[in-house]
Amino acid sequence: MMLILEEYFKNYPARRKVVEFLFENGLSVKNGRIYLRNVEIPISELARVIGVNRKIIYHTIEYIEKNPALRLIFERLNPLPSLIDVAPLMGWEVLEIELEKDKYMEGFYRIMKLLHEHNVPVVEVFSRNLREEPSRLYIVIDGTLPVEAFVKIKEIEGFKRLIIRTPEKDKTKFVCEYCEVKFCPKRVLLERLSNQ
Repeated sequence: MMLILEEYFKNYPARRKVVEFLFENGLSVKNGRIYLRNVEIPISELARVIGVNRKIIYHTIEYIEKNPALRLIFERLNPLPSLIDVAPLMGWEVLEIELEKDKYMEGFYRIMKLLHEHNVPVVEVFSRNLREEPSRLYIVIDGTLPVEAFVKIKEIEGFKRLIIRTPEKDKTKFVCEYCEVKFCPKRVLLERLSNQ
């Protein structure tokens, strides 16, 4: 995708900065406006966040809408919700695994098979294998990764790196002084389910 954007925007570095931001955040362009799903995003706020002039945003929108190939892509963009950032708050682990590009599919398969063999409950799988960036696999698991599985993942052909984001053990970090929330979201959910 970045190669497409580079080709269309190679002579417009400021516009390219805008389209990369739109693409990375799943913001769509329709009818001269920018949307997050069905919510219109204010151009002035977008310009401030990206660090460009509002005029650049308007020129980028116009350029996208005049080009049928770009319009086709940007009309359909949507953000993909993920549990990666909230998983540690819910008591889940996140495995961030970097794989070699040419071994990506085989590595993906072997990792999922390994988790199945060790009865590791998978909550979510999110993966990126774009040509221009490192191949990464994010797996949210309920519980902790067994040591045996950890060792075997590192032995998979094409494996480059594993980062494990562990659950937050200090529950006092969940207490909000402003709104006085006293329970972590997972505990409330589990209590509600057990009372049904």
